[in-house]
Amino acid sequence: MVPFQPDDIDIAIIESLIKDGRKSFRQISREIKISTPTVQARYERLVNVGLIKSVSPIIDLGMLENKTEKRLENIKAKSTKKHNLKITKDMILKMTCDLCKGPISDKPHVLKIANFERFFCCTSCRTLYKEKYKGRIESLSD
Repeated sequence: MVPFQPDDIDIAIIESLIKDGRKSFRQISREIKISTPTVQARYERLVNVGLIKSVSPIIDLGMLENKTEKRLENIKAKSTKKHNLKITKDMILKMTCDLCKGPISDKPHVLKIANFERFFCCTSCRTLYKEKYKGRIESLSD
C-alpha cells in the first residue's frame, strides 16, 4: 500500500478549515477555486485516512456572562478556573452589532443572507448594513 501524501488541494482544504471549521464545502470551493464535489470528496478522504479526526468549536468564554453574577466576579472566576467554566442556561452571550460594533442589549435584529446570519442592535443598523453591502448580498443570494 502506498502511503497517503496530501497534495496542494488537500493542503488548501485543511488550511481553509483551520481558519474557520464552519465553512461549507461550497465556501471552501469558491475560496480555493476547486469544484464543490471535489472539495467534499477530498474532505471525506482526509477523514477516512485519519488525517482529520474532527472539526471542533473553539469557544470564546469571554463572550459569556452569568445573568445572576456581577461581571467582575465572572472575570475573577475565569482567570482562576480558565477551562473549568461550566456553560449553563443562566448565561447570556454578549453580542456586538455587525455594523456599529456596539453592544446588543436586547434581542438582536437578524439579517439572513444565504447560509449566513448577521446580528444588529437595531433596525437602523440592519437597514444601513443592507444598503452598504447591497451588491455583495445580491451576489450571495443568487
